[in-house]
Amino acid sequence: MTGPNICVSLEGTTVKEMADEAARANIAGADMVEVRFDRLYLKKPAHEAVEDEKGEVRHVLPPEDQWHILDIGDVDTDESITSLKESIPLPVIFTVRPLSEGGHFPGTEEERLSVMKKAIESGVTTIDVELSIDGKQRKEILEMAASAKIGIVSSIHDIESTPSASDLVAMVEEHATEGEIFKFCGTVNDHQDALQIVEACHELLGSKHKFALMALGNGGDWGRLHAPVLGQSLVYASLRNEFRLSDKGLVNIRDLKSAWALMEY
Repeated sequence: MTGPNICVSLEGTTVKEMADEAARANIAGADMVEVRFDRLYLKKPAHEAVEDEKGEVRHVLPPEDQWHILDIGDVDTDESITSLKESIPLPVIFTVRPLSEGGHFPGTEEERLSVMKKAIESGVTTIDVELSIDGKQRKEILEMAASAKIGIVSSIHDIESTPSASDLVAMVEEHATEGEIFKFCGTVNDHQDALQIVEACHELLGSKHKFALMALGNGGDWGRLHAPVLGQSLVYASLRNEFRLSDKGLVNIRDLKSAWALMEY
């Protein structure tokens, strides 16, 4: 069975960190990487000393929602895009996620779209184009990408919940467009939510649509772990290897590939 492509989402906050992560993702067997350009506007804080229940002190980063966000002018867009293009050996999905969908971009929507257009002009492999973008502006982005023969991931991110399986299926059938990959990432509040992703994928088996359905939260990794038998076209993985990573709905790329081998996917 031909499995879905694996995309490692880069979590660095500098061009160098992303380039280093991309090299590691390449060694780990990723098919592509996601450049979260909006993360360049995050300023990583110093580690904080935290004492656990055993009295042992660990140094950890505070939650990302407590990190400082830079001003729009603090990142040189042109230089950063050029440097990323020159230093990453894998195909790239270029993403500039807005605050409303869990991202970190600090500027206006016009400024965000300007970054996306510059990425298209640079010749990225694929660009993530949220369905929440204003219709006229989104059409312009899609036309630019088509003219440049750049792939499209049409995405929706729900930072609060996950719809029912039937709603997810309807969402795919409404928004999945030929030649594009439709991506939905939700947030699970319990295992019943997590099952909605699995059930929706199962209902879509054999359809002509290319889709990547996933969620964050405990159980959100089920759709990723069983993606090859659920008809998924693309799976997002991580380079993180922290304890109980699955509680966040994430899966390390090496663990993902090992799981697929173990389950003979």
